[in-house]
Amino acid sequence: MTAPSANASGTFNIGGDLPVHRLGYGTMRLVGEGAWGEPDDPEECRRVLRRAVELGVNLIDTADAYGPEIAERLICEALHPYPAGLVIATKGGITRQGPAKTEYVGRAGYLIQCVEMSLRRLKLERIDLYQLHRIDSRTPLEESLGALRRMQEQGKIRHVGLSEVTPAEIEAAQKIVPIVSVQNRYSLADRRHEQTLAWCEQHRIAFLPWYPMAAGKLLKPDHPFSQTLSQLAARYNATPAQLSLAWLLHRSPVILPIPGTSKVKHLEENVAAASLQIGPDEWARLEAASQQQS
Repeated sequence: MTAPSANASGTFNIGGDLPVHRLGYGTMRLVGEGAWGEPDDPEECRRVLRRAVELGVNLIDTADAYGPEIAERLICEALHPYPAGLVIATKGGITRQGPAKTEYVGRAGYLIQCVEMSLRRLKLERIDLYQLHRIDSRTPLEESLGALRRMQEQGKIRHVGLSEVTPAEIEAAQKIVPIVSVQNRYSLADRRHEQTLAWCEQHRIAFLPWYPMAAGKLLKPDHPFSQTLSQLAARYNATPAQLSLAWLLHRSPVILPIPGTSKVKHLEENVAAASLQIGPDEWARLEAASQQQS
């Protein structure tokens, strides 16, 4: 049996000069519940990171709010010195007060500190992709992105991305600093950002769907979509989670799924989804069912 490989997901050039395999890895599950605290098994988490790279994953998404700070530390412990071609994307602009308790902070001084501290924790001279974790409604966008633009001019950030934004917000941001990626919640179970995805397709901007498998929501027997998904997955000797990831890769060439896990076995299953070959009729059936689920 051929080993799973992220190479099978294809390649996308973030910002035109950062080639990555489209199936990446997200690190929020490397920390405690509610993105708070240390993981139960830190060594397994480090094994997951090393195994992801072995399987061809060269896009790792993280944030200073994961832990906070813990996910970035684990990445450095597991992978530094980093292999050539590995893109570590991190985020700043969220403060965390406890499990699943957050506040958005977009002040220039705070974001500059976020960048500097991420550079220190990750042991990087430059962050390839730095994403504003959320727009802070209390702070002018010009101030928040102006700070990131200054860090870019200083060579500490290569590219800038956004998270949870609309097309209008991306267009406003583009007037301040070039935007190369958008990270919005999106999956078979959550299609609310179709307009943003369409905008990203039109402008060849990377779209990183977070919560790409709705944390198992689709897999619950009482979910109206579960039966169709399970039947189709069984036909291809796959799991519903794998099919959900394969659908994202099929859905748009600009989508870069970043599923997360803290287990090597689950990671290998996720990466294997890149090799699934599903017929067009089956995709159409799945698409129809997903549109009816709401």
